[in-house]
Amino acid sequence: MTIRRMAAIAAAFTTLAFSSVAIAEDAPTEIKIATEGAYAPWNFTTADGKLDGLEIELANDLCARMKIKCTIVAQDWDGLIPSLTVGKFDVIMASMFITPKRLETIDFTQPYAVDPSGFAVAKDSDLGRLGVSAEKFKLDDEASALAAIDKLKPLLKGKVVGVQAATTNLDFLKKYFADTVEIREYKTTEQHDLDLAAGRIDALFAQQTALAATLAKPEFADYTVAGPGFVGGVFGLGTGAGLRKEDTKLKDMLNAAIDAAIADGTIKRISEKWVGTDVTPVK
Repeated sequence: MTIRRMAAIAAAFTTLAFSSVAIAEDAPTEIKIATEGAYAPWNFTTADGKLDGLEIELANDLCARMKIKCTIVAQDWDGLIPSLTVGKFDVIMASMFITPKRLETIDFTQPYAVDPSGFAVAKDSDLGRLGVSAEKFKLDDEASALAAIDKLKPLLKGKVVGVQAATTNLDFLKKYFADTVEIREYKTTEQHDLDLAAGRIDALFAQQTALAATLAKPEFADYTVAGPGFVGGVFGLGTGAGLRKEDTKLKDMLNAAIDAAIADGTIKRISEKWVGTDVTPVK
């Protein structure tokens, strides 16, 4: 065997070895997951400082399925995407909707939940007297969605509506109700909850499951979720886990784990435990 041939074989083995290492390194054994920790019952911080909620339990389940070590940390909502992109953590699980705008910056798994957004108002208000509706309107079906929105506008005209800043809920209000209500933005949902309880605003707009959890507190006995829920359109494809575009292996692992959690009813069980309804996406 010539020296040149031996060198070529050695180079080939070296390349193969490095490729194997690269593949192995591409499959993470440990990740850090960020959540807001202030959006009960999806994610929140307990009195003793621990993170809990639907997404915390689901994150731990997905990590167990992937057989990797996960650390879950809290991050303010408006810092979630910037902090992900600079590598502060690897995954976002914070009730974040998958939207085209966000997909310009980060990637997402498939949805692990679909949860309509709607209004919470005083029971004795025009909208409150109608009560909650089981109807869910897809904004992609423009004719029916706009008809439902037009029915709500007279019932909300002149009201001050609280909504969390930098969210798709804010995008919805700006797009469909800017000419009808005064929109007041808040850094966290806890802040707009306090203003509702104090009578400084007339209504809230958020995911219906989060609103139901808020209104279960004694100080909100005079308020109710009212009207239909809205999905699609500005709300995107549902709630998914955000991650960096280059982390394709991690995305594959998470998608496989979500598929398994949907198939065996885990997401159904967890969501019914925390939000009282099944938010499992329809496959």
